[in-house]
Amino acid sequence: MEAVMTKKIRIGNVMIGGGEKIAIQSMASTDTADVEASIRQTLQLEEAGCEIIRYAAYDIASAKAIGKIKEGVHIPVVADVHFDHKIAIAAIEAGADKVRINPGNIGGEEKIKMVADAAKMHHVPIRVGANAGSLMEKYRNEKRSIALVESTLENIRALEKCGFYDIVCALKASDVPSTVEAYREISKHVDYPMHLGVTEAGTERTSLIKSAMGIGSLLLMGIGDTLRVTMSADPVMEIEAAKDILQFAGKRLFKPELIACPTCGRTRIDLLSLANEVEALLKNIDKPIKVAVMGCVVNGPGEAREADIGVAGGIGEGVLFKKGEIVKKVPYEEILPELKTLIKEL
Repeated sequence: MEAVMTKKIRIGNVMIGGGEKIAIQSMASTDTADVEASIRQTLQLEEAGCEIIRYAAYDIASAKAIGKIKEGVHIPVVADVHFDHKIAIAAIEAGADKVRINPGNIGGEEKIKMVADAAKMHHVPIRVGANAGSLMEKYRNEKRSIALVESTLENIRALEKCGFYDIVCALKASDVPSTVEAYREISKHVDYPMHLGVTEAGTERTSLIKSAMGIGSLLLMGIGDTLRVTMSADPVMEIEAAKDILQFAGKRLFKPELIACPTCGRTRIDLLSLANEVEALLKNIDKPIKVAVMGCVVNGPGEAREADIGVAGGIGEGVLFKKGEIVKKVPYEEILPELKTLIKEL
C-alpha cells in the first residue's frame, strides 16, 4: 500500500513526513540531569541506528541539561514534558529539536500559547497526542480508540488555535487493536506526521510481538513517519527491533535477511545448526541480501526463489542455488565457504 502522504517537518537534522524515510526513535533510560551518562547511552544508540532520541524533562534543570547533552550527540534531541509549561519552554530555549507535550495537562490556553510561541520562535516542532493511560477524565468512558482520537484532535486544535502547525501526532495504547484503530482513524482527519508505537509493550518477547503486530500493521497501511519500539530492556534492543520491523514491512533495508524452512520428514541435514551458522555469517555482511537455508532439494530452490542465494540440503551435501536456479552441488562441509564466495560475488 502507498504511504499516506503527510506534511514534511524538520526535527533538527532529520526530515520526517512527506515521503521521507521512516525514522527510528528511542528514549534514554538515564537520568537526564546526568549529562555524561545520557551522552554515553545516546552514542551507543546512535551506533545501533537510532535517528531521534527523547529525554524526560521533569524539571527546569533537566530541561536545560538537554541543551548540554545535544552538544555531545549527533542526532536530534527531544524533550518529553508533562504538566509544566515552563519546563517545555526551558527545553526549547536550551536547544531541544522537538518537544513532546500533552496540551490537555500543560495548564490551559494561555500556557499552551506560551509554549507554542516559544516553539515557533525557535522553529521547534511539537509532538502531541494521547496515551491511553493518561486520558483526560471526560474521555475515559469512551471506547479507547475513539477516546485517543478525540483527545489528540483536541490537542491539535489547541495548537492550531495558536497559529502553530509544526505538529507530530502520537496515539498510544498498550493493546494492539486500540492503537491500530486510533492511528487509522486519525489519519483520515489530519495530515501531520505520525509517530508510531505501542506503549508499555512489555519485556523483550512481548514487546517484539505487540510492536510487530501494531507498528507492522500500520506500516503496511502506509501510516507512519517515525516509530519507537517500547521495551522494558536495554534501549539498544529497541533499535534492533525497529530495524527488523521496518525491513520486514518492506519500508527500509538495513541488513541481510535469512530465510529458513521449518523442516519436515524430508530433511536430511542438521538444518538448525546450518541456519545458525549462516545467520552468524550474515552478521558480518552489510549487504541487504536474502539468503535461504532449505531442508531439501524438492521444494528448496522454488520456495526460496526470492532469495539472492541459498542452499538446499541433501544426504551429506547441499545444492547451492541463486535466484531459484541451481548453481552446483557441494559436500556439507563446503557449504559455508561456498556461500561466502557467492555472497562476495553479489
